[in-house]
Amino acid sequence: MAWVGKRGVLLSVFAAVLVWGLQNSPAPTLSPQLREWKQSGKFFSHGEFKVFYHDEAGKGRVNDVVLCIHGFPTSSHDWLKVWGGLQGRFGRVIASDLLGFGLSDKPLDHDYSIFEQASIIERLLVTLEVKEVYILSHDYGDTVALELLRRFLDRQKSSDKSAAQLKIRSVCLMNGGFLPETITFQWGQYLLTTSLGPYLSRLSSLFSFSFRRGISKVYGPDTKPSPAEFDDMRTLLRWNDGHLALGSISQYQNERVAHRERWVEAVQQSTVPVHLIYGPADPVNTPVLLDRYRELFPRATDTVLNNKIGHYPHVEDPESVLTALFNFLDYVDQYSTAGKT
Repeated sequence: MAWVGKRGVLLSVFAAVLVWGLQNSPAPTLSPQLREWKQSGKFFSHGEFKVFYHDEAGKGRVNDVVLCIHGFPTSSHDWLKVWGGLQGRFGRVIASDLLGFGLSDKPLDHDYSIFEQASIIERLLVTLEVKEVYILSHDYGDTVALELLRRFLDRQKSSDKSAAQLKIRSVCLMNGGFLPETITFQWGQYLLTTSLGPYLSRLSSLFSFSFRRGISKVYGPDTKPSPAEFDDMRTLLRWNDGHLALGSISQYQNERVAHRERWVEAVQQSTVPVHLIYGPADPVNTPVLLDRYRELFPRATDTVLNNKIGHYPHVEDPESVLTALFNFLDYVDQYSTAGKT
């Protein structure tokens, strides 16, 4: 019995040392592609924190600005495959790493909120002197986009017209759980949303294999990320110890439930066109999402991609996403023209 007790102590010590070592192991270094992405971007201040962003000119009309809002748990680097195409259509393309993501700061004991993320984006756009945007969003970014839309609609109803405010010209969503009743959680996702989330995230560096497997599962069967793409995702996740903040950030799932009506009503009451580009091979946002979207938002439109495209349409099938987006924007232009006649 004494040996059993000593063995238990030794195993506990070994496990503690292992966890400590993995938690404090050096973060992966940036790949050449990520270094170029970082060097071509900039940072701006949100209080004591630094937020990374890209703001690049395109070939379109100067006042046509597209704002790209990424998903969980990745970053603005997700937009790389559609970036050139967006530059061909718009005068400016803007994307930031939301607080807690990518190359932005990732405070560990921070009360992360969709509302704060929307406020950060608004401040960034004021800093960049942007007054009108088309929004393209994905996943977590969908809910941030809907909060921006909600604020825009509230300003339209307000009698206070004294200050210049951001105008939203359209919203294009992609595979996200903005209708929380339609989400099919993966087991790890569910645990992160519980009270254990902030503690479990501190062990996440133990689970590189599980992370790779989890990311691969939400892609389509023929569009899995390459080893290099996976390494870049994991590098950006671990940058500034971001993996330790996953549990705190994941509480946004509970926000989606608590504020569902606020964001559902934003689409139902929208005075600007709303569109969904949907990859149907998504185990998290299954076709139940599409059905519910069409039921709740009969005036909104959608594009369903090839049935082998999963949760990351803009990464898995960038050309089809650009085609769907541009077709939607042609509709937006017609909608705007009709509104003026």
